[in-house]
Amino acid sequence: MKLIYTVLFFGMMIIGFSQLSSCHNNNLNIQTAQYAVNGQKLYRTHCQNCHGAKGEGLGKLYPPLTDQKYLSENRDKLACIIKNGLSGEIVINGETYNQAMPALSKLSDMDIAYILTYVTTHFGDSDSTFTQDEVIKGLKDCKLFF
Repeated sequence: MKLIYTVLFFGMMIIGFSQLSSCHNNNLNIQTAQYAVNGQKLYRTHCQNCHGAKGEGLGKLYPPLTDQKYLSENRDKLACIIKNGLSGEIVINGETYNQAMPALSKLSDMDIAYILTYVTTHFGDSDSTFTQDEVIKGLKDCKLFF
């Protein structure tokens, strides 16, 4: 029985990795790739309706998640934005957006780490895991940003 679970686990991992093959960043270590696979599932559920399947956003309503400069410069704020939402103007790729983003307060720290690993590796140029510790620190420092 244990062998069956092991085979199923590795089969699911292969399927998950193949889904990420369209990712432009193919230099991910195994942990980062696992986080990204889990993040892709969560992204589809919680983020894709507004930000698009490819992170392209929705016209002038919802910003794209493809601004590598923004992702990099605001890495320490991203967990806070997901958990608590965002209101007010934001400039992405030189365009101004002013549609409120709802809070996803029910997501766990780990879920946020998965989503951010997916977003920063798939739509950004990061090749590293967005760790749970990084999320916890970002959420602790939230009040300093907003």
